[in-house]
Amino acid sequence: MSEKLTLDDIRQKIDALDTQIQTLISERARCAQHVAEVKKAEDPTATVFYRPEREAQVLQKVMARNEGPLHPEEMARLFREIMSACLALEHPMRIAFLGPNGTFTQTAALKHFGHSVSTVPLATIDEVFREVESGAVNYGVVPVENSTEGVVTHTADSFMTSTVHIIGEVQLRIHHHFLVSENTRPEAISRIYSHQQSLAQCRKWLDAHYPGAERVAVSSNAEAARRIKGEWHSAAIAGETAAELYGLKKLNECIEDNPKNSTRFLIIGNEAVARSGDDKTSIIVSMQKNQSGALYDILEPFKRRGINLTRIESRPSQTDAWSYVFFIDFEGHIDDVLVKEAMAELEPRVRDLKLLGSYPKAVL
Repeated sequence: MSEKLTLDDIRQKIDALDTQIQTLISERARCAQHVAEVKKAEDPTATVFYRPEREAQVLQKVMARNEGPLHPEEMARLFREIMSACLALEHPMRIAFLGPNGTFTQTAALKHFGHSVSTVPLATIDEVFREVESGAVNYGVVPVENSTEGVVTHTADSFMTSTVHIIGEVQLRIHHHFLVSENTRPEAISRIYSHQQSLAQCRKWLDAHYPGAERVAVSSNAEAARRIKGEWHSAAIAGETAAELYGLKKLNECIEDNPKNSTRFLIIGNEAVARSGDDKTSIIVSMQKNQSGALYDILEPFKRRGINLTRIESRPSQTDAWSYVFFIDFEGHIDDVLVKEAMAELEPRVRDLKLLGSYPKAVL
């Protein structure tokens, strides 16, 4: 009897806490509405309600003050959804992503913006850039590099001609699952659908478990999940979002050969981002033709100032044959004194220098 009373006491305390939490969330939502009113009063033409640097700062504070027992990232995810719902009261947002629905890019979009945004699937990376540039959507999400497969060339090439800015990044651990539908006969699986990169990332597992099955590369993992709905002898390799979207069963979980496999996604928009205090900057540099020591000349100003480069990739120039441009990411914001100095020193050493954006480092 005493155990039952103790349990009831705990449940009553939980109910009381839930009431307090709900009251505070509603108060926060009213504050968000007030923020929107103030912004509109100050500038009736204002269209920027989402502030990446502000949201990054809030999430960083949430994680810093967390005392458990929830993990700091779990606590931050809860706040991410609260912030998403509150922002939707200020201004509902449309987020374009490389589709179709159920892809890892959609998962990245929801991880970054929360589930209170409207996600818009597009067929190609070029389309995502165009829709953002035209203002048809508020922001876009595109993959830029995978820890196993390397740079996503279509994304890199799109930055050469586009005017959009990078306003954020998302790091997503990639887990591939072996999926079947309610019609699948697991003992008779002879065909496996997935994107070509996913097939490559699960090659060892497939060799060990389904060496004789036909491996069919399709446009996306979500397309693979869709296809097996009507085939009794087929399976798909895809992620959690695709499994939920198409109502598939996970016959085997996390079958990727590299358990640390992850993909980095970029958030693109039309405005510059202020400092968050923990930022990255991305630039494109085109070197002078046939200039000895050109790459050293590019990197030396950063080294001398202790600015850490986090990525450097080369791509063929779209204007000159046998000429290359470099995509460079480094720590710091374009408004930081040391970064300003390095950029000013770099500019006369190169043919072209394009700032893609300064943005908060991924928090989650």
